Amino acid sequence: MEMDAVGWIVTAIAILLTGISKSGLGGALGGLAVPFMSMWISPRDAVAVVLPILIAMDFAGIRAWRGKADWGDLRLLIPAALVGIALGTLAFGVMSDRVVKGALGLISIAFALHRLLHRPGGGVTAAAPHGRWFAWACGAGAGFTSTLAHAGGPPVMAYLLSRRVPKQTYVATSVFFFAVINLAKLPFYIGLDLFSRDTLIMSATLLPLVPIGVWLGMRLLARIPERPFYYFAVTALGLSGVKLLWDGLLA
Repeated sequence: MEMDAVGWIVTAIAILLTGISKSGLGGALGGLAVPFMSMWISPRDAVAVVLPILIAMDFAGIRAWRGKADWGDLRLLIPAALVGIALGTLAFGVMSDRVVKGALGLISIAFALHRLLHRPGGGVTAAAPHGRWFAWACGAGAGFTSTLAHAGGPPVMAYLLSRRVPKQTYVATSVFFFAVINLAKLPFYIGLDLFSRDTLIMSATLLPLVPIGVWLGMRLLARIPERPFYYFAVTALGLSGVKLLWDGLLA
């Protein structure tokens, strides 16, 4: 498992963007690392390299966002996500990545367009009631796609955007959600024998980028007002859907 200098540079940038995204943008750009790394190494190795890095980012985010997450939303999302992780583990290596990414991409694009064209009034900070079925669908979808490709951000973004919570609550809830989910994936990845000496060495090499990305993300969030943050998050959801759909059609 080897990467050239360009591969290391692109991967480092993707890891930094992931840290910025997870700590400051609610995971809007969090799915970049695996697709970029997969241009040089196998997707199976890429997800194994990225998971320890994501867990380190999650722990840094928990410390920064302690007390700001919406635990009502987490109690709905996390059990469904655990079911999604189990299903994703069963589908690993069986279900085509193209099908999963294509379907998730279409859903993400449709939701983003709906939010941009039919955004209700009342301000971004007026939280909307949550539907239990929608929370379960988003939680299970996040667990499933996160297990296959660490691409669980769009379903959670869709749910939290539908709630119209303040930006700090949006980011904190996302951070706590993925902290649980990424830890829950760890024994499944071990059972699937995804980790190797090479993947662990690569993870350790990239770990110093974690605190830099998290710090940059929190600085960025502090400078973004509520309304631009909302529109950026919705737009990022749509763009991530385009990327997933592109991967699904051409991978």
